[in-house]
Amino acid sequence: MGLESAAEHLRSLQADQAFQQKESTESRRSNQEEVVYHQLATFKVDNELYGIDVVQVKEVLRYSEITPVPGSDDYVLGIINLRGNVVTVIDTRLLFGIAAHKPSDDTRIIVVEYNEQEVVGLVVDSADEVINLPQNDIDRAPNATGEETTKRFVMGVCYYNNILIILLDIFKMLQSITPLDENEEAF
Repeated sequence: MGLESAAEHLRSLQADQAFQQKESTESRRSNQEEVVYHQLATFKVDNELYGIDVVQVKEVLRYSEITPVPGSDDYVLGIINLRGNVVTVIDTRLLFGIAAHKPSDDTRIIVVEYNEQEVVGLVVDSADEVINLPQNDIDRAPNATGEETTKRFVMGVCYYNNILIILLDIFKMLQSITPLDENEEAF
């Protein structure tokens, strides 16, 4: 093999190596782009960790005085005034079929958006943290529970730092207790 053919062979090998590196980099980028993350606000109810889409959370409030509404369902604790807006407050323990307990310093009201005109407060034992969770880490909810009321709100489960998180569909949960009236006109 002559010097010129050896040089040509070396250039060919370098071009192949450069092409493979470029292809590998593009493959890594496309794999990274495919990962979809969900941002979840987590909270505890009866020592279970739950997660909801953080986009639906308007704010988290300390537990305060709630004005009762006569004749309402037992899980509706009443209403609060939030900067001039009336917010219906729901006890998640009673909604999930768990015994109620006295509020503590950790008890919070998570104000979530139900629809464009209404927000609802969810009383939880404690607010935890906001986490980023890859879509691939979310599993379908098991059908092991016979409790129909809770099962229909659960859209999946996942493990985060070896702790099980139950992911709730807030819209389905709120729609089941305050269905949208199809006859109402949106203003």
